[in-house]
Amino acid sequence: MTKTVVLLCFLSFPWAIGGQIGTPAAAPVSSMQLKIFLDCAQCFQDFLRSEVTFVDYVRDRTEANVHVLITRAETGGGGREYTLAFIGRPPLFGGIDHTLKTVTTSSDPEDSVRRQLTTALRVGLLTYLTRTSVPPQLTVSVGSGADKARGPAAVDRWNSWVFSLRGSASFDGEESSRERQLGADLGASRITPDWKITLGLEVDHETEEFDLDEDDPVKVQRRQREFQALVVKGLGEHWSVGAETGVQSSTFDNIKLAVGAAPAVEYNVFPYSMYTRRQLRAKYSLGLWRLQYYEPTLFAKSAETLPQHEVSVTFEQRERWGSIEARTEWSQYLHDVSKTRLEAEGQVSLRVSRGPVSTWPEADAVCTSSREIRCTPGPALHRRPA
Repeated sequence: MTKTVVLLCFLSFPWAIGGQIGTPAAAPVSSMQLKIFLDCAQCFQDFLRSEVTFVDYVRDRTEANVHVLITRAETGGGGREYTLAFIGRPPLFGGIDHTLKTVTTSSDPEDSVRRQLTTALRVGLLTYLTRTSVPPQLTVSVGSGADKARGPAAVDRWNSWVFSLRGSASFDGEESSRERQLGADLGASRITPDWKITLGLEVDHETEEFDLDEDDPVKVQRRQREFQALVVKGLGEHWSVGAETGVQSSTFDNIKLAVGAAPAVEYNVFPYSMYTRRQLRAKYSLGLWRLQYYEPTLFAKSAETLPQHEVSVTFEQRERWGSIEARTEWSQYLHDVSKTRLEAEGQVSLRVSRGPVSTWPEADAVCTSSREIRCTPGPALHRRPA
């Protein structure tokens, strides 16, 4: 079923603003356009601005009537799920927030994806355009395909399974050296609201030859084989349980054969449905690995069994003021509790507002900086309209 929403609006229309009880009603603000702040990365911003022309786009979120925060995540089929959070700003739309989602597939061309985003943006802004009254110049045309004959609902013959096959090959040669690389990657996944199953097989073979003015060239080979499987069961909006298993062989890592499995349980403080905006996940896993080595290790081990457990905490948040990503992971070998590992990483991105658009005559101005830059102009400083 195809849905099309077309929105046409002149560049100005009256706003009707109702007053509170016991206070006079505010006078309508005439000749005013809706100001929005578009907050996203890799969301075809230039195209959205060129297609949705009935609003003003501002560079400073504090000047916007509506803050549009667009986030995206990969789907099980290799597509993208875009979440558009419309956040109203005072004084006109304080507390008036809503969210829309649109899903694309891996086979959708780029133009189809950006037009789908454009439609979602138009639909979301209608809430604010018609908050108190319908502007007289507003025209909306909706085509839902209801007038067309509808066939029976499609049946998924693959039962939500998605398969992928990738291959790579390269050759690099010089007078004294040559390098060849072959790789293949097989994958299968099944993602549903209750289950997540992913299977992957990776094979890589690399050969390097060097001529060192000797009779026989020096040849170095690296081989890697790896199989991984992950099964996760969702238990509502906060809990999930699962297990991960794998088989690996790598000449580069001196691993002849490694076999292991690790059940795990995870708790998310925020509901999983909010994953595009914020997550605070704590995970505990308990696993056992059996390893055989090509060469004895530094500890003179040709084979060993390594039981270990691991605790990790991950925090991700995307808001109007920026984003935060942080992860801490602690693990310990159970056969020798003195061997532990602690890793921590994080990234903070804070949005700094643009500087004031002003003329600067011979007058002082005091500027302070925290997360944003704010300037208090002197008596003779006149602000120029943005």
